[in-house]
Amino acid sequence: MPLIQRKEVWLPTIQGWLFIFVLVLALMLFIANHAHRFLAPNFPIKADVLVVEGWMEDYALKSAMQEFKRGGYQKLITTGTPLEQGYYLSEYKTNAELSAATLIALGFPPDQLVAVPAPEVLRNRTAASAIALREWISQSNLKIKSINLYSSDVHARRSWLLFKQALAPKIQVGVISVDSDSYNPKQWWIYSAGVRSIISEAIAYLYARLVSWNA
Repeated sequence: MPLIQRKEVWLPTIQGWLFIFVLVLALMLFIANHAHRFLAPNFPIKADVLVVEGWMEDYALKSAMQEFKRGGYQKLITTGTPLEQGYYLSEYKTNAELSAATLIALGFPPDQLVAVPAPEVLRNRTAASAIALREWISQSNLKIKSINLYSSDVHARRSWLLFKQALAPKIQVGVISVDSDSYNPKQWWIYSAGVRSIISEAIAYLYARLVSWNA
């Protein structure tokens, strides 16, 4: 009984390898030039309310205050699930409440600010925050027809998708992303933080597209 046999194997020619190299290089350049722009969209609309994801860093909250002044909004709403660290030591138990308190400490008018906490969930905290906001709006006396979602960097595309799933078509949703301060978005591929952010958020966005979280 023969243990080996001869088979014909097809391999690229020199021209074929050159074509593959050029194709891979073109794909890498396309990703380098467009990945961050896609994952960190800026499509604001004329909105009644500015919704700020409460887990963002303080520099992003400062930037959100400036956007509120420019945009002529009725209210600024912070969202967020329970704190992942410092919960038992903090006066504020959710990212929504902590970011709202931070904004007040920075000089934001308390009467124009609302914190909308979301319950603790095992996965997809962004979707939980969007659903909590939808429920709060349905019980509120405010007539909210449109919002701008203020999110952080490459997380913005996924957040925008999930908030639209929760709120549309009754409420229009625009999005504003604030760049990360840990890397240069125009050269994200030379920073470890940029590479990690792009890869993880690209995977998370694809997952969010495949799974509906609209409860």
